[in-house]
Amino acid sequence: MDLFEELIAKVKTTSAKIVFPEGNDSRIVKAAVRLAQDGILQPVILGERSEIEKCAGQTLPAEIQTIDPAAYPVAAFDEMVAAFVARRKGKNTAEQARQLLRDVNYFGTMLVYLGKVDGLVSGAVHPTGDTVRPALQIIKTKPGISRTSGAFIMVRGQERYLFADCAINIDPDAQQLAEIAVESAKTARLFKIDPKIALLSFSTLGSAQSPVVDKVATAVKIAQQLAPAERIDGELQFDAAFVPNVAAKKAPNSKVAGQANVFVFPELQAGNIGYKIAQRMGGFTAIGPILQGLNQPVSDLSRGASEDDVYKVAVITAMQAINN
Repeated sequence: MDLFEELIAKVKTTSAKIVFPEGNDSRIVKAAVRLAQDGILQPVILGERSEIEKCAGQTLPAEIQTIDPAAYPVAAFDEMVAAFVARRKGKNTAEQARQLLRDVNYFGTMLVYLGKVDGLVSGAVHPTGDTVRPALQIIKTKPGISRTSGAFIMVRGQERYLFADCAINIDPDAQQLAEIAVESAKTARLFKIDPKIALLSFSTLGSAQSPVVDKVATAVKIAQQLAPAERIDGELQFDAAFVPNVAAKKAPNSKVAGQANVFVFPELQAGNIGYKIAQRMGGFTAIGPILQGLNQPVSDLSRGASEDDVYKVAVITAMQAINN
């Protein structure tokens, strides 16, 4: 089986519920219809049902639940407001909460937080901040994780690699870079990648001197302390991390060099450029971004996402939920 056949086979056994806040977008609605018809998961779409059906171009299957936040029962909305205020610990008043929860991403994120659904997929219409901000305020990051990060699974035939962070943190410091490395190992295992983690640089194990190299070298030491059982090494140039004969010359004693399959980029520019080169010139399919480090799964789509991208990201989100 290919990657998605494996994931779908596992997700199908769980009846996971995934909320889609953007019920006004045809890509979202059509992907949700396919997910329901294929029996993979239970979609919950936010919006007025007749308007959602216009986007779908058909009557929605009975398996698809719709919730119109504007018509949500008063008592249930009051409970949501109270839970939001408690979660925010005084940072928002009840009136402010009512205003924020009129936003579909905040509303959908609260459904995740309250356990009414298992995960959220948004971002086809909204920018990244509109998806990630409610997640950070409500769901929050796991203990010991200061920032969420965005990973891509890169697939070409039977090849599978993980690239991070390619979506969220512009210039992570050494501690944050170390956390990204450790979380990336956990994400890799969801996709049956046995992680060998390379923290990338333009230097290999001290071959060049620069503050940006020092940051990566420090991050490696922190990551090794955070997860001593993981195979983590760096700083490594990409060729040293990936090509065995280059690794034999540049890092002969490394347990990662020449065989890395999880690549942690030093900052967002490099990560974004790297995954797009692999995608556009290398023929890899880039699946993601997969948000890492949250207590419950939230996925942020690209606004250029296709219906098929939405379908796949929803499967991944359900996979994260059942392994959370």
